[in-house]
Amino acid sequence: MQKYYGNRLESSCDLQTSAASCSLSCRPVPKSVTEALSLVHPEVTKRFFGCGLPFPAKLEGCRVLDLGSGSGRDCFAFSKLVGPSGYVTGLDMTEELIAVSRQYIEYHQQKFGYKEPNVTFVQGYMEKLSEAGVQSNSMDILLSNCVICLCPDKRAVLQEAFNVLKEGGELYYSDMYASKVIPDHMKDDIVLWGEGMGGSLFWQDLISLAQSVGFSTPHLVTATHIVVHNSELKEKAGDIRYASGTYRLFKMPKNPVMSKAKVTYQGTVAEFPDQLDFDSCHSFKKDVPVEVDEEMAAILQSSRFSSDFKVEILDKADSSSESSTQYCHLNPFLLADKLGSSVRQCSKTGK
Repeated sequence: MQKYYGNRLESSCDLQTSAASCSLSCRPVPKSVTEALSLVHPEVTKRFFGCGLPFPAKLEGCRVLDLGSGSGRDCFAFSKLVGPSGYVTGLDMTEELIAVSRQYIEYHQQKFGYKEPNVTFVQGYMEKLSEAGVQSNSMDILLSNCVICLCPDKRAVLQEAFNVLKEGGELYYSDMYASKVIPDHMKDDIVLWGEGMGGSLFWQDLISLAQSVGFSTPHLVTATHIVVHNSELKEKAGDIRYASGTYRLFKMPKNPVMSKAKVTYQGTVAEFPDQLDFDSCHSFKKDVPVEVDEEMAAILQSSRFSSDFKVEILDKADSSSESSTQYCHLNPFLLADKLGSSVRQCSKTGK
């Protein structure tokens, strides 16, 4: 992977899937995010290999870790969004991409008008964050853009992510997902693996994996279909389909109060004065009470959004008994169909 992304790929258009172009979100993108991305140096953006747009709301002042930061595109945008009181750390295993990132720290510091840099880049592995100098319980938010699919030990990645997050912290990331379990022979193909196709997780496995390390049930934010436009790779994939899914997972308190609640958004998150879209299933309008389940109530009370909601705990007799354990609402393929998303292909590599 270090050679594939460090030397073989010079730009996102060298990828053989449309993954890098599916960062075009089907959801409205806040003005602050588009502006931050537009300020990133073109040479950094050129070597961007992500598959989504993992920019959650309310980043100002947060300590952020970007897993698999690559050339640093997202990190520099995050450094603008967290402001001078926040701090961003980019971690990547590829020496060449870390070198590219570091070259532009001063450029972006001056571009944003900061007295001191608020971003740093370290070489290391997602499975071994402590060895890279990332301390436990030190981060507010972890972000990642289409790199966990390149890691063979996804449990280790999620466990490390859980460990370094503060209580109430969030893992908000985009990744490639498969419509079924990837067979072993595809995992041994270096190009399939480098394109994310060989290492994509079957989307349903994410749910049990996340819960097993202590995270909340994943919340699906948005999704797009990924087009495999290389005929040889398409043949190798057979009937396996791919999608980009953006999920958010929270590190719950050790002993959370698990009760259904009626929550009311107060319109206090910047750029979302009238409505806050939390995920594909939860949209909160200002001053409109909404009943949520036990886990969502706990998330809203323990996360950085706690000051933005009024929470009224409900007695069991007062709450509805409807619940869903099928997780169909977390299927990125169904959501991509619903949104009518079709990611654009990169003409340079079409075959």
